[in-house]
Formats: sequence, C-alpha cells, structure tokens
Amino acid sequence: MATVEFRKLAKNYGAVPIVHGIDLQVADGEFVVLVGPSGCGKSTCLRMLAGLEDISGGEILIDGRVVNEVDARDRDIAMVFQDYALYPHMSVFENIAFSLRYRGVPAAEIGERVREAARVLDLGALLDRKPKQLSGGQRQRVAMGRAIVRKPKVFLFDEPLSNLDAKLRGQMRLEIKRLHRSFGITTIYVTHDQVEAMTLADRVVVMRGGHIEQVGSPDDVYHRPRTQFVAGFIGAPTMNLLNGTCRGGQLVLGDGPVSVPLAPGQAGDHAAVVLGIRPEDVTVAQGETPAGMADVSGTVDVVEALGPDTLVFASISGQSMVARVRPEVRPLPGSAIGLRLDLQRSHLFAAPSGVALRS
Repeated sequence: MATVEFRKLAKNYGAVPIVHGIDLQVADGEFVVLVGPSGCGKSTCLRMLAGLEDISGGEILIDGRVVNEVDARDRDIAMVFQDYALYPHMSVFENIAFSLRYRGVPAAEIGERVREAARVLDLGALLDRKPKQLSGGQRQRVAMGRAIVRKPKVFLFDEPLSNLDAKLRGQMRLEIKRLHRSFGITTIYVTHDQVEAMTLADRVVVMRGGHIEQVGSPDDVYHRPRTQFVAGFIGAPTMNLLNGTCRGGQLVLGDGPVSVPLAPGQAGDHAAVVLGIRPEDVTVAQGETPAGMADVSGTVDVVEALGPDTLVFASISGQSMVARVRPEVRPLPGSAIGLRLDLQRSHLFAAPSGVALRS
C-alpha cells in the first residue's frame, strides 16, 4: 500500500492546457474517486499517475517518492481499463497470470496467486474458458484479477463499468467495494457516473475543466457543495437551481412574485443569486406553512412514477423545479400545484461566480 500525492500537476497538449496545476493527497489505503464531465481531465490525471502520459508540470509522488521520470512498469501500479484489454487467445488463467509470467514469478507462486484471485472473484469454475465465452461482468472480474495478483501498491480504475448494463454495474460496484475492504490497497477510481462516485468513495474529487472544484466525503459534496457546479452535478435528479434577485430581505425567483425569506446578511439588496434545493427537500404544500419553510405556486409539467416515489416536474415563475414526493401523489400535468421548500436544507450561490454563500 502507498500514499499518492499530486503537487501542482499540469498537462498541456501543445499550447492547450488540460490539467491546471492541481494538488491532491491520497492517504494509504484510501479509496478516492475522480468524477466529472467528459473532458474535465480526470482520466488524464490517472494516466499521468500510471506513467502512460508525460506530465507538463508539477510532481507525482508515490510513498513520498517523486516518480515523474520513473517508467510505468516500475511504479508498482495496477490499472483496470474500460475495455477489459484481455488477450482473446488466452484462457482466463493465462490472462490473470500474464503479468506475473512477464515478471519472472516462479510457476508455483503464479498458480497459487491466480487461484486465490479466482476464489476472491468467484472465477474458479471459469479458469479454462476464453474471454469470448464470458459475460461482460465476468470479463471485468478477470481484468480485476489480473490487477489483484500483482499485489501492487496502488489500484487505478479508468471507468471500468461503462460497458456494463445497469444491473451489472450495481453488482460490480459491490464487488469493487468488497475487494477494497479485503485488500486495503490505495485505490483511485475515475468515472463520470456520480452514483458510482457516491457509493464507492471514501472521498470524492469533483473536477471541472482541468481544475478541482471540491474534495470531500460523499456526504460533504452532496449536502455541502462549495460551488453551484458541484451542486448541479452531484445527485439524481440534480439539485434544483433557481435564479433570483435579493430585494428587501426576500429572494424573488425569476420574473414573478414568488419569493422566499433570506437570513440577515446573506446577500446584499439587488444581488443576483441562485437558490439550490434538492428534490427530496421539496414537498407538496398542505396546511399552514411551518417556520423554516416557504411555499411557492406553479404548474405541473411532467409526472414520473418510479415505484418507491414520484418525481413531479413543475414550472415556478418560468423556471423548472422537481419534487421527489410520496408514490401515491400523482398530480395531473397542466394542473396548479403548491410546493413547499425546506429552507433549512437549501443552498444559496452567488451569480455568476457560482460560489456558495450558504450551504
């Protein structure tokens, strides 16, 4: 196991900067997920750490040792790719054993390591099969087995579940988490799927445009986003983000009369701000409005019945809002609706900077 550190890590392609001097520390045995939209630089960071990409600036340290000039094969890192990268003419056993044979590990030890990895990954009955005889989930487990047998200091995963269907992705998330608990190896995982990030990570690193927007536990980035981007990226459905203007201690939403109260000093008069609130913190308004709540009126656009709950999409002062409500609530599209906002669980962001004023 090992610590990993980025110090002012940068990457340029020609004159175009891709990663802008980021700093990150990963503790020994920690599971860290880099998450963000396509093109944010997360996979580039992983490839630089693996030694598959040259860096343009800064330093990468593994266990306190600068590895900028160290060959990929000498960094003691194992990487699992999106496309499995299995040898089609080799059996499962030979695919898992390949890196060990390449490094001259004795045959008896190879057999022992492969059988142990196969036991952990439930591949024992498949060792004689070829990759074409396996399902997508089985192929991914073989790729993971090939990484496990090396007993590396660091595991790297580059969107390993993207080619799997939804059910298999859920199963493989559990498998990866279980393996991390078993082996305790420092793991850095790249994905664009925020559900994977939230369910797998000890800490989540949210990236955007080659910068780190926020680093924190899954609870931190979900409940205490530092920027409007993080608030809108993490969560499904994403956080409601409503544009408004501060007037006389009230936040007026859009161009309509709908307003919510502000605490003293939260934002100056006439300031442009964005109110953020999670769909689960929006309910259908009934009875008198309790303290710490605000009621708004709108029109139902779409209703999605999901089984355990219902999503109600409504227009509020020309802006869209979604509420996650009880499954039996089924308002008709086009009907009027009153929605109640839990202001104690809401967020406020400055416009246009997107920096959190209250979270």
